Amino acid sequence: MQIIVLGAGAGGGFPQWNCNCPHCRAVRRGSGELTPRTQSSIAISADGERWLLCNASPDIRAQIAATPELQPRHGVRDSGIAEVLLVDAQIDHVSGLLSLREGCPLDVWCTPSVHRDLSTGFPLFPMLGHWQGGLHWRPIELDEAHPETTFRVPSCPGLVFTAVALHSNAPPYSPRRGWPSTGDNLGLFIEDGVSGTSLFYAPGLGEMTPGVHDYLARADCVLVDGTLWHDDELPRLGVGRATGAEMGHLALAGEHGLIRELDALPATTRRILIHINNTNPILDAASAERAVLDGHGIEVAVDGLRLTL
Repeated sequence: MQIIVLGAGAGGGFPQWNCNCPHCRAVRRGSGELTPRTQSSIAISADGERWLLCNASPDIRAQIAATPELQPRHGVRDSGIAEVLLVDAQIDHVSGLLSLREGCPLDVWCTPSVHRDLSTGFPLFPMLGHWQGGLHWRPIELDEAHPETTFRVPSCPGLVFTAVALHSNAPPYSPRRGWPSTGDNLGLFIEDGVSGTSLFYAPGLGEMTPGVHDYLARADCVLVDGTLWHDDELPRLGVGRATGAEMGHLALAGEHGLIRELDALPATTRRILIHINNTNPILDAASAERAVLDGHGIEVAVDGLRLTL
């Protein structure tokens, strides 16, 4: 199994276009301790030729330009992207589908909840139906009665995907915002039937449950939510009012923070943070918070990171 981190930043990327926080200001000035990041997305492949795009960020065009594996290689019109899988309906995870319209028809895997939001409040499915057959929905069957489901994706032979419902939040435009339902957000446990290795991917993890912890503990590598250091980070810096819990992101620090949960994983598990907000001090490689992560053996993803499991 091959994984490419196309974007490691949270919504807005780093630096965010309208943000003048110390981190964004410093990275614009070329600080050597701060690395720009585009918005969160990864690509997964079993053969290095066909790639499953996990989330289509608004930065997808730049991400493709930086990733030869996803560029045309076999025809006048071609792409390494064979299919798309969406873990939620957040704008920073789905609006890149608009930039992929020339590649339609395109198979898109998502839950019924996500498909509903992308057919109504943010109607990408009906909108892109005007381009060469549009988006073909491939259901990931998560609902209240089925909080987990296992399936296979044609472009990734040999890989087995298990979608796990996460406690997070629906997008701000969704009628379920504040009252999320099963299927609004999922984590992916991916097993390679050949190598026997596994990945758990969860860029939007709002709450740790026993079930999620079990999947984290089973994985050889976890690529998980590093959005915020403090739950009240945005209000504390004066750049927003919502807490991490309200947005559906479990903060790293604190008695019940994600660092503590990652510490409980087997020593052999590789632990990597993704979906990092521009306010998070871990973006500064020289920060005290980054030193804390180093002490716990936790990595911070950057765009272009490649993993082979």
